[in-house]
Order: sequence, then structure tokens, then C-alpha cells
Amino acid sequence: MPTTIRILQAAALVAITLLPAAHAQSFDELEIRLADHPSLSALRYDAEASRERASAATALPDPVVSIGINKFPIYDPSFTSYLPTNKAIGVRQQFPSLAGREARAGEARAISLQTDAARDARFAILRAELIALLAEKQRIEAQRILADARDAKYDELTGVVGAEIDAGRPAVYRLAEIEGERSEVSRTRVDLERQDAEIDAQLMDLVGLVPNTPIPPLRMKEWSGAALDFHAVRVADAAVRVTEFGVEEARSEWKPEWGAQLTYQQRDAGQTFAGDDWVSGTITFTVPLWAKQKQEPRLRAARAERAGAEQRYQAAARSASTRYASLAAAVKSSETSLDILEREIGAVEDEIDAQLNIYESGVGGYAPIIDGEIAVLKLRAQIETEKALKAASIARLNALLVTP
Repeated sequence: MPTTIRILQAAALVAITLLPAAHAQSFDELEIRLADHPSLSALRYDAEASRERASAATALPDPVVSIGINKFPIYDPSFTSYLPTNKAIGVRQQFPSLAGREARAGEARAISLQTDAARDARFAILRAELIALLAEKQRIEAQRILADARDAKYDELTGVVGAEIDAGRPAVYRLAEIEGERSEVSRTRVDLERQDAEIDAQLMDLVGLVPNTPIPPLRMKEWSGAALDFHAVRVADAAVRVTEFGVEEARSEWKPEWGAQLTYQQRDAGQTFAGDDWVSGTITFTVPLWAKQKQEPRLRAARAERAGAEQRYQAAARSASTRYASLAAAVKSSETSLDILEREIGAVEDEIDAQLNIYESGVGGYAPIIDGEIAVLKLRAQIETEKALKAASIARLNALLVTP
């Protein structure tokens, strides 16, 4: 019987070890699918739109063409009987401040760069969530195997306790305990099924399918201490640049907006006067006469927006560094827990060996040995939980930092 138990336990551990080997897609393929996530595609289109707006911002407004007649007599309609009567065609072109146009173009380019930074940050977050979900899938499958192994052990333990009862030992109470623990295993299986369904739904949202893919090798990235190493800070920094162009645009409103108009007036020669054509030209420019009511408030608003963006930059740097420290602590905690659990398993296995020696000497019973093996299975289930927590923490920590 001891040899059979050892073989079953080894088979369960081998199954857990080989679990990640069965998968349909590589992680690189999943990353390609993840890059097509609608939220990322939307940001890509937004960035493209901003780049196109930057190209359009420096262009001149469309010229205005006018066609008409001037001083046409009503009661004696004629183009030749009245000296001022003429047909006119004109062209008017406005020349907005070049500084303002360049500021608007720079703002659009800065928005495009900010959107690109936001898309990179979003992809890093989604990638981390994908890794966390895959780690959870592995954890659930491993714990299913361990639950099955525990259930088999309870069957075996029931048989051992039944033999002890038949032998006259007072062990009836153990049967109730075994049934209670078996019910716990059943509840665990139900809960694992629920968790698996929830994770499958989240995987469908991320990559459009439910993969059985092992997580990639994970190594915790080290932070250099520079705030701009964080995705969130880069997005906030790009937002500051956007507001700087807003200040430049507000300043440009003090500069004049020029305009030019040229009109050609054609006259038809009458019987009593010699006809001649006219050309009229006009140049216009704006004067910031109402600067206190218009330009100055806009400049103050632009500067306030820049100050707000700078404060959001500081807040993003503080939040990102705090988040990094929190996740690093979570990784360390999981590593410590794994070491403790491994030591506990070693201690329980030593106790199992001692109980086995006692049993083989013909003194003790076999139930304590099975109890020890069940305890090991419980500890291994906890190890799977800590492994998933560690993988998720490392993935989310790495997602905070910009990959070189």
C-alpha cells in the first residue's frame, strides 16, 4: 500500500509539472492578437487623427471668391447708361498669425505623442493582465488535479478507518471528519469551475479566444529611480507638452491676423462716356483692442492648464513609485510564503516517513500517513495560489515601466 500511495502522489506532481506543455498558441501569437484589441486600435486611430490635424493646422484658410454687380440702376436697367455700374469679381485671402498656426500644429503633434504613450501604457497593462489570467488558468488546473488527488486520498482513508473500526478501534468519529473534508473538496471544485469561467470570459475579451498557453519567463524589472521610466509619468509628461503649446497659442493671439482683398470691376462703355475697368485692393489686419477681455484671460487659462498638467505629472510620478513599491513588496511576500510552504511540506514529509517506519514496525496505524499526504496536497494547493500571485505581481510591476 505505501508504494501505491507514493506512485499516486508522484503522478499528481508530474501532471502538475507537465501542465503548461499543452497549449494551442504561443505567447508571442497571443501578443499579436492582444495588439489588435479595440481599445488599442482606437488609440492608434486617435493618434493618426492628431497627426493629420497637425498637417492641416499650418495651412491657410480657403480664399473667398466674390462675384457681383455694383450700382446697377433699378428703373432703367442697363450696364451702359450709368457711369458707376460695373460687374465685379474679387478674391479675399486671410493670413492668420503664423505663430498661432505653428502652435496649433505643435499642440496636435503633442497630442499624437501623448496618445501613442497612452497606447503603449495600455498595451503594457493588458499584457500584464493576460499573463495574470494565464497564471490563474494554470493555478486552477493544478488545483483541480490536487483536489482529485485529495478526493482519492479520502477514499483510501475511508477504507483504512473502516478497517480500524472493524478491528474494534474507536474511530467512528473519523468518518464524519472525512465526509466534512470531502464536502470541502467538492466546494473547492465548484469554486474552481466558477473562477475558470470568469477567467475564460476575461481572456475572450483580451484576445478573442481561450488559450491554454504557459506564461512567459518572468523577471522583475529594476527601477532606475527616474520618474520617466514609468508609462504613466510619460503620459503625464506628454500632457504637459500639450499645454505648453496651448500657452504659445494664447500668446500668439496678440499678433495681428492679416488679410488681403483684390477686386476687378468691369464697366461696359456707354454711348455718352468712355468705359474703363477698375481694380480695387484692400489690406486688413487685426488690432488687439480688447486684450483685457479676450487675450489676457485666455493666456491665464492656458497657464493654469499647464500648471494643472505639471501637478498631474507630480501626482503620476508619486503614484507610480508607490505602486512599484507595493508590487515589489507583494512579490517578496509571495517568495517568502513559497519558501515557508516548501519548508512545511518538507517537515510534513519527514513526519510521514517517521509514521511509515512506525507502521512498518507493526506498532502504529496507517491513517496518520494518509493524513500527512493530504496535508501535503493542501500545502501544494497553497503553493499554486502563491505562484499565481507572484506571477501576476511581477507582470503588473513590469507593466509600470517602459521597456527599453
